[in-house]
Amino acid sequence: MKAFLNKLIEGVVLTREETHEIMLGIVAEKYNDCQIAALLMALQTRGVTVDELLGFRDGLLETGKRINLDDYNTLDIVGTGGDGKNTFNISTCSAFVIAGAGYKVSKHGNGGSTSVSGASNVLQGHGAKFTDDEDLLKRSLEESGVCYFHAPLFAYGMKFVGPTRRALGVPTCFNLLGPLVNPCHPKNSFHGTATQAQQRLYVNAHQKIGDNFGVVTSYDGYDEISLTSGFKLVTNDFEKVFTPKDLGFNYVYPKDIYGGETAADAMKIFDNVLEGCATEAQKSVILANAACGISVIDRNISVEDSIAMARESLDSGKALAAFKKFLEINS
Repeated sequence: MKAFLNKLIEGVVLTREETHEIMLGIVAEKYNDCQIAALLMALQTRGVTVDELLGFRDGLLETGKRINLDDYNTLDIVGTGGDGKNTFNISTCSAFVIAGAGYKVSKHGNGGSTSVSGASNVLQGHGAKFTDDEDLLKRSLEESGVCYFHAPLFAYGMKFVGPTRRALGVPTCFNLLGPLVNPCHPKNSFHGTATQAQQRLYVNAHQKIGDNFGVVTSYDGYDEISLTSGFKLVTNDFEKVFTPKDLGFNYVYPKDIYGGETAADAMKIFDNVLEGCATEAQKSVILANAACGISVIDRNISVEDSIAMARESLDSGKALAAFKKFLEINS
């Protein structure tokens, strides 16, 4: 580690192989907390590169648990988190709308960090039990259209940097790794980032990974389509700026998509959307995110045309049925 730290002090960019080696060393507990903290802050101060990020990803995947869903064409939909906006569970709710439209979602997630409710919180609040059993995960995917990977059951290496990250109390490059370490290596990913710099980093990472991707950021700092501002979507095929009006929606206010003060508040909004009694703003945000997810996994359909598919999934009750089936299998 001393050699790596000296390189960073001298302004040298680490290679993908070097950060891969570092991640393996962290998992093997070769380094002390001070060394790990110094490494993380050096990278954070300078800004992590694509290859450095992918090297950590390689190490986390190598030391984690792999789930083989290669026979399925699935989509992961998740934001990087850390935007501090405390929205309700937009990507999780959108996942069931996408499933209701007939697509398969292999979602990766965790508990909330900067919000009161992450994906794991809202699912667990409904009685879902998390599993790493491949057969059960496949059954969930086939019958409900969604399987869920609770990150701690798969990315074992994260626990070895957890105490240092908590002690530092500031964002590090590990905050950006979650969406990139989905244990089934999905063929399609729809990821949200909180800044345009993160979006560029993620686009370059996905291009090197070689999957089919969409990366979105809202211009006012949300790591998802918030409809509080315009947003930029970058995919394998295009780079485009949208306004809510472009998709037939009105602009909304931050308070309209606020997740509330408790996990129970966020869960109530989640239920209201699927049950058809949410506010127009809450429903619109889900439709926008689900539609973009559909347009990523099905590249023959435009974002604009996907809105109708997402709306039909929600209004017909298919999204709610997918969620109920998911709970039946996973509870």
